[in-house]
Amino acid sequence: MTGTASVMAGRDTGPAPEPEIVRDLVRHGLRATPVVLAVGALGWGWAGLASVALAIALVLANFTAAAALAAWAARISYGLVAGVALFGFLIRLAVISAVVLLVGDQPWVAPVPLGVTLVVGHLGLLVWESRLVSASLAFPGLKPAPVKEHRPGARAARRPEAGKSGQAQPPSSRRRGRRDHDHVSTL
Repeated sequence: MTGTASVMAGRDTGPAPEPEIVRDLVRHGLRATPVVLAVGALGWGWAGLASVALAIALVLANFTAAAALAAWAARISYGLVAGVALFGFLIRLAVISAVVLLVGDQPWVAPVPLGVTLVVGHLGLLVWESRLVSASLAFPGLKPAPVKEHRPGARAARRPEAGKSGQAQPPSSRRRGRRDHDHVSTL
């Protein structure tokens, strides 16, 4: 029991990965915004445009609030992170529901694009980010970009090598020339 208590009482003193993840999530959400707004406007007119804009704002605000709360709680204790994750979700869900219920009867709201954008926006961004987030302790947050391996001979193979006359040699003669050097004995 004491091992569990010490884990729950621990706290995170390192850099928080949540702000980096939410910045990337918001960036991807904003990239998709013009297309989604256009679909809402084409399908439902001004009401569709306003509904989609409201839904996108709610989705991005929800993710931003979740990241801010998780980063704040991790600095205090891991037990608080669990509480903030559970109760924070319930509170954010209640806020989104309250906003939808408050504006649902307004003439500028179209319920179908509002609801679809809320659901698809949340699920779409979560699926998209799940491909980019690293769950390893070595790289918390976003996965690092792959490092291109530099092979010394790889660049030389792409460049035409000049022969005695200054003309490029055909690929077969370049390979043959390299092969001859590879077989030289070092005895």
